[in-house]
Amino acid sequence: MSYQLAICDDRKSDIEYVSRLIEEWATDFQVPIHIESFPSAESFLFHYADHKDYDILILDIEMGEMDGVSLAKTLRRENETVQIIFLTGYSDYIAEGYEVAALHYLMKPVNKEKLFSVLDRAVDKVQKNETVLHLESGGELVRVPIHQLRYADVMGNYVTLHAKDEYKVKMTLGELEKQLDERFYRAGRSVIVNLTAISRVTKSEIRLSDGTAIPLPRGAYEGVNRAIINMG
Repeated sequence: MSYQLAICDDRKSDIEYVSRLIEEWATDFQVPIHIESFPSAESFLFHYADHKDYDILILDIEMGEMDGVSLAKTLRRENETVQIIFLTGYSDYIAEGYEVAALHYLMKPVNKEKLFSVLDRAVDKVQKNETVLHLESGGELVRVPIHQLRYADVMGNYVTLHAKDEYKVKMTLGELEKQLDERFYRAGRSVIVNLTAISRVTKSEIRLSDGTAIPLPRGAYEGVNRAIINMG
């Protein structure tokens, strides 16, 4: 598969420089990649309307009428898996990236080693988002993309998976856990939670970004926070 990458920057010299570095990274690590560039957020959105298959976006924050953060917010309304990397000449904007689940900020001028490291992480995350669970629910085989799974809880002999839809599957939580990766954490006996879906953790509950509240067993608070930090 060829990874689809777009660079959006209103400075032609920055696009050319970053493109050269990406091509060097792709050659060194034998990663098939297709790069396109856009001089503004508006020009990218016009193209994106008919071409939504991007895996990685490198967005300059300081652009004309529409800045990179606003562009990212627009994209995130319908695309939760594209990996977003921001470029900026200032450190003031970094807090805004949490809203759009940005993978990383790179300060200009872009450091080659840092860019290579971030691209490695981006490709790793794209690959993980392609993982699909194949499960039997309600007498039929269902496919659940792993990145859509927010949490799973158990009652009796059945596990309920909470993704875009809900699926009730006859299995143990331990069996499900073996099919998941480091994004998922067993928060007590009866629930597994997707760490990337968490918006905050208190001593008594986990609050997900969609507003769901999951009760937290006594003594589990430290473990959840440690898992979030270790996930990086």
